[in-house]
Amino acid sequence: MTELWSLFQNNDGNIIHKWTHYFPAYEEHFSRFKNRPAVLVEIGVFKGGSLELWKKFLGPRVQVVGIDIEDKSEYEQDQIAIRQGDQSDPVFLQSVVDEFGPPDIIIDDGSHQMEHVTASFEFLYPRMSPTGVYFVEDMHTAYWPEYGGGLRKADTFIEKSKHLIDELNADHARGALAPTDFTRSTLSIHFFDSCVIFEKGRHLPKHDLMIGKE
Repeated sequence: MTELWSLFQNNDGNIIHKWTHYFPAYEEHFSRFKNRPAVLVEIGVFKGGSLELWKKFLGPRVQVVGIDIEDKSEYEQDQIAIRQGDQSDPVFLQSVVDEFGPPDIIIDDGSHQMEHVTASFEFLYPRMSPTGVYFVEDMHTAYWPEYGGGLRKADTFIEKSKHLIDELNADHARGALAPTDFTRSTLSIHFFDSCVIFEKGRHLPKHDLMIGKE
């Protein structure tokens, strides 16, 4: 049993609502931030339990920020701040970044409406820490019409993420695609059941080597 899963299973605080198969991905991508100064922003507060979970898992140096379209200030506590606003509003999102600094971790568990998911990502991703992780969850909604989704529908976040694979590899496109800020700032894109995870970081020099004997 992993630490995060144990914290979830033994939760006796505010309600946490998470898909159980996400937990290995959370541990893989968030563990490096444990016990170090970090800002985690979760879009969508629900009953406040997941904010408490991140606080317990990441330790006493993390600042957790929940943002929600509704007033959820009742769930504020030490290390947990709540700000009310629209996840697709750039003025509101900028105010959060201005107040708390560039996020190290962003978890989008908000409306799951495709236009909102895309708007949040396009605004916040460039404003994250240069070594941050952007975790978009519940992307099964990208296939559901009531969320603006549909299989291979052009404007879903899943389709946008597929196109970003090309930007990630733009250095190798032989001029067919110019490298972008996304190319230069992103190390990896991970596709997981219902989740897309982006990891930022410093690129190592890109060259190949041949080492060994004939």
